[in-house]
Amino acid sequence: MYYYNVNGAALASLTPLEGLGPEVEPSNSWRLFAAVPGDPVLGRGSFKVNQPGQLLAGHGLETLDASRLPCFDNGPVAAALSDGTTVPLELDETVRQAIADGRITAVNTSRPGWEEILKWSPKAGKKRVNILAIGDVGSTLLTGLKLLGGDVISSIGICDLSSQITDRWEFEMGQISLPWNYDAFPEVEVVAPEDLFDCDMFVFVASKGIPPVGSQVKDVRMYQFENNAKIVAHYAKMARAARFQGLWCAVSDPVDPLAKTAYLESNQDENGVFDGKGLRPEQIQGFGLGVMNARAAYFAKRDEKLASFLSEGRSFGPHGTGLFIANSIDHYDEALSQELTHLTVTANLKMREIGFKPYVAPALSSGALSLLLTLRGEWHCGSVFLDGVYMGVKNRYTPAGLETELLPRIPDPLFGHIREAAEHLKTIL
Repeated sequence: MYYYNVNGAALASLTPLEGLGPEVEPSNSWRLFAAVPGDPVLGRGSFKVNQPGQLLAGHGLETLDASRLPCFDNGPVAAALSDGTTVPLELDETVRQAIADGRITAVNTSRPGWEEILKWSPKAGKKRVNILAIGDVGSTLLTGLKLLGGDVISSIGICDLSSQITDRWEFEMGQISLPWNYDAFPEVEVVAPEDLFDCDMFVFVASKGIPPVGSQVKDVRMYQFENNAKIVAHYAKMARAARFQGLWCAVSDPVDPLAKTAYLESNQDENGVFDGKGLRPEQIQGFGLGVMNARAAYFAKRDEKLASFLSEGRSFGPHGTGLFIANSIDHYDEALSQELTHLTVTANLKMREIGFKPYVAPALSSGALSLLLTLRGEWHCGSVFLDGVYMGVKNRYTPAGLETELLPRIPDPLFGHIREAAEHLKTIL
C-alpha cells in the first residue's frame, strides 16, 4: 500500500499516485480514504468500503455480491495497469483493519474535484428538509414527515408554483401538534424558490402531469419522463449554482432516470460540457423502490407460498419496468420470484382499475418513511449510482459514506435480472 497526506487527509492507494507529494507512513486515524480507479463520469464518486475487493471493483453491480469481487484472502491480486502490464496488488493490515472497523471511504480519483470529498463529514444534529411541489404526493409526504420526523428534522420548507397551495399547507401543518408539547413536530414554512437549496435534504416531487384514471397510457412513468426531466434539469442547475452539499431526493416518476438527469445536468457547464462541478453521484438518490418493496410484502402476507419474502427477500431495480423481487436470497426460487415481481409491478394498475390514482402508498413508503430512514442512517430501499445508472438496492448513509448492502452470494439467475434492469435503464439515459 502507498500512503499520502492530501490537505491533512490520509489517503491510501494500491498503486503509486503522481502529483500528491511524497509517501507518508500508514495512518491510524479514524477516517481513512482509499483511492480507487473509475470512470470520471459514470463511476461512483465515493462510498463506504465493506470488502477489500471493492477497492478494485467498486463501481459495478458486482459490488453487491461478495462472491463476484476480487479476493485478497489468499495473497496478492493480479491487476492490469493502464499501460497493459499486470502487477500484483496486496493489502496491508492498516487497510484491512480500517475496512473491518467500517471507517474507510473509497474515492474515485479520476473524477474532477475528488479532493473535495476528503473535506466532507456528515453534519450533526437535526436536518432541514425542503420539498418542491405540494400536490397529492407532496402533501401526503409532507404529512408523514411532519408527524414522524421530529427526531431528525429541524424544520420543513415547502415550495410550489401556487402560493395558494403553500399557504394552505403551512396553515394546515401549523395546526397539527400534541397538547402541551407544541414543539414535538417540526415546523413547516413556505420557502421561496431561490432559497430551495438552503437545506440539508431537497425533495423533488414536482411533476408536469399524471395521465387521468381511465386513460390509455400503459407506462405512466415513462410518459412523465420527458416533461419531468426538463423540470429536474432546471433545479439541478440551481443546485449547482448554490453549491448544494446536501442530499437531492428524486421522488417524482420515473424516479431512477430523473435521478440520473439531476446528476448529469448539475455537472454541465454553460456549454453542456461535463465538468464535475455539480452534485456528486452519492448526493443524489431516487426514492421509488420503497413502495415496490412494501407492495411485495403486501402480497407475501396474503399468500403462504410467497411468505419467504418477508424474512429472506429483497427488491432490486427501478420503480417500474426492470424491477425484480427475489422471494429469498438463500432459498431463491425463480418461479415464485417472477410471480411476486408481476404482482408488485402491476399493483398500481389494480388501484387505477378501482378508480383511484395510486399515490398514497408511494408518498409514504417510498417518500416519507424512506426519507426518514435515510436521515437516521438506517437501511432503506433507494436508487444509488451503480454501473452508470441509478439502481434500486438496500443502502444507508454512514459516517464513512454511502453503503450498499453486500450479500455473500447472489444467485446467478437473480444477478442476471439485476443486470437486465441496469441495461434497461441505460437505454433510457
